[in-house]
Amino acid sequence: MVHAASVQDRDGAALVLTKGVRRRFAFITTIFADAGYQGPRAAEAARRSGRWRLEIVKRSDTANGFVIQAKRWIVERTLAWISRNRRLARDFENLARTARALIYIAMIKLMLRRLARS
Repeated sequence: MVHAASVQDRDGAALVLTKGVRRRFAFITTIFADAGYQGPRAAEAARRSGRWRLEIVKRSDTANGFVIQAKRWIVERTLAWISRNRRLARDFENLARTARALIYIAMIKLMLRRLARS
C-alpha cells in the first residue's frame, strides 16, 4: 500500500490490514513491523482483519551504534532491490498511484528474472 507522506504509519496500517488483503494472503500468520506501527490503532486493525499477529521489532535500549534487528533485513533487502530501478532510486513521484505502479513493475521485473533462471 502506498499512501501520502502525511499519513502516519500507525494510521496507514488500517489501510493495509484489511479483510480483503487477509483473504489474498491467508498463509501469513505474523506481521513484523517497526516501532512506527506500535499502538492501539495498528493492533486493532490487525485484530479486525483476522488471525494476524502484529509483532513490533524494537531497537534495544542498551544498543550503541549500529545493531542488526531481527527481521528488519528482509524489509531493507527488498527496498534495496526496488531502488535498483532508476525511477525508484529517488522519491520524485507526485502521485502515490504512480509510485505504486513503479513498485509493481520493479517487483514483476525481479520475479520474472528469477523465473527465467530456473
